Amino acid sequence: MQTLLLLFRPRFIVLTLCALAALAFAAAIVAGGPTYLWMPLTLFGWLTGLGIRDLLQARHAILRNYPISGHFRFLFEQIRPEMRQYFFESEKDGKPFSRDTRAVVYQRAKVALDKRPFGTQKDVYEDGYEWMHHSVVPKPAADSDFRIVIGGTECTRPYSASVFNVSAMSFGALSANAIRALNAGAKQGKFAHDTGEGGVSSYHRENGGDLIWEIGSGYFGCRTPDGQFDPDAFARVASEDQIKMVELKISQGAKPGHGGVLPAAKVSEEISLARGVAMGEDCISPAYHRAFSTPVGLMQFIGEMRRLSGGKPAGFKLCIGHRWEFLAICKAMLETGIYPDFIVVDGKEGGTGAAPIEFADHIGVPMREGVNFVHNALIGINARERIRIGAAGKIATAFDMARAMALGADWCNSARGFMFSLGCIQSLSCHTGRCPTGVATQDPIRARALVVEDKRVRVANFHDATLRGLAELVAAAGLEHPNEIRPIHFSHRISSTEVVSFAELYPPLEPGELLSGTQDARFAQAWALAQAATFAPKV
Repeated sequence: MQTLLLLFRPRFIVLTLCALAALAFAAAIVAGGPTYLWMPLTLFGWLTGLGIRDLLQARHAILRNYPISGHFRFLFEQIRPEMRQYFFESEKDGKPFSRDTRAVVYQRAKVALDKRPFGTQKDVYEDGYEWMHHSVVPKPAADSDFRIVIGGTECTRPYSASVFNVSAMSFGALSANAIRALNAGAKQGKFAHDTGEGGVSSYHRENGGDLIWEIGSGYFGCRTPDGQFDPDAFARVASEDQIKMVELKISQGAKPGHGGVLPAAKVSEEISLARGVAMGEDCISPAYHRAFSTPVGLMQFIGEMRRLSGGKPAGFKLCIGHRWEFLAICKAMLETGIYPDFIVVDGKEGGTGAAPIEFADHIGVPMREGVNFVHNALIGINARERIRIGAAGKIATAFDMARAMALGADWCNSARGFMFSLGCIQSLSCHTGRCPTGVATQDPIRARALVVEDKRVRVANFHDATLRGLAELVAAAGLEHPNEIRPIHFSHRISSTEVVSFAELYPPLEPGELLSGTQDARFAQAWALAQAATFAPKV
């Protein structure tokens, strides 16, 4: 009885009206009314049933209090990102990438006009504003095909890489068509495509673009049935000519120190073949590696990867965490005489992979600090000239690249930038499998929307236009190659009246300073704590 009385309260008025309408149409039909009345009767009858169900269910309090009308709350919540993006964002709003940044990627991918009228919309006197200095004697813009050679003294098959490449994204996280288009674009634009840790799939191989094969703690594509590293399987894949470098993932910026699980239900036959895992079982990436447990072991493993690949460049990727751990790796390089050919520094602002909010927001060192720390650490042990540094973490424009290079990067990787070139609209649904543009999904119907022949051209266009932009920045600064960019070329506003150069914000170490004994507070304590035999700090 009490439940029935609820129908006369104002917040239940929608249910009451629907019930009365259903009764009225039913009475009209019984009285011999026209047959089309069955349509509104069906509608209002269904709404009445829905309202009664809402009233009696125990899961959602808002539906118990607002039957029928409460569903609008869930509808509006579902379309809230789209409403904000389409109607309320300014050009500089939008997270993690602003509307302006997304727009410039789309325009460059489509070879459309990418200029902006009427001056900058940024507040140039706001704290944190940064700019690059130009020269009164700028150079003519150079050929934008900037390349670097990756491969140290132990590498017998060095690789001439573009300074702008596709960052690690696995098949499984991205659709087959997205992988096809990225690799075909890399082939057309003569740059590299990092496979991510999900193995080298047939879609990576289909178009013949240069690959950087990344393996993670799951050793996908080179694992034994019980998940251990399989050197023979690694050697078979790494020897393929399409694979130009091999990369060990220690951690990723989206969720450093956190493993991952692809549920058994999502392990398709294609993913099973690419990763070397059984169907019907969870595909697990542990948070740590089982092939080594010490800094010395890591260096020996890198050396083994280089040997098994036939002398190709071998390196590792990580997001910086405890500083003494990376310095322990540096000490292991000195002790073993084994040096990686490259190190990719992933910033915590990276994020194509879904992550717990605590990790996404609060774990890991941001890319700029990480790159500069690694750069200086290698200078401090006299190893910088033999090891190349890649930077990954929210890089989408030529300015992003120039800034990372000023802090120590030799080249840059971009994940979300290239996703935008494929048509990604930042719907923030990557982890749901319901990507509206067919980029981050395994649903073949959704993936069908991404037409490879069209998108591969856009991928190549975006790469080409971004490097042309970099060439123009370099020339404006009076330089000839991005490797000439230094911290002194950038300034950072710390208040409306105070400006400091990057050289002041990120002071350099002297060559060999860690070996001779540094007093730099950023390194001294961490260097004292580091030991090559273990990642644990010295007590």
